[in-house]
Amino acid sequence: MPNTDFLRRRNALWLQLRQADPGTPTFEAHLLELSAMIGWNRARILAGLGLDGPQEDPAASPVRPD
Repeated sequence: MPNTDFLRRRNALWLQLRQADPGTPTFEAHLLELSAMIGWNRARILAGLGLDGPQEDPAASPVRPD
């Protein structure tokens, strides 16, 4: 069973994600931390938030020349 500190941090990250604007550096940092903590991928976390979005971090996508 997870310890209390783990559960508190996990719940705080979900709350911070719900309050942050998607795509902002703060949102992305919280998403990455939560992903590492619970083992869910980006798409699954976004679905848990009721959001649709890219499967990958937009900052990680290669820039294509025009």
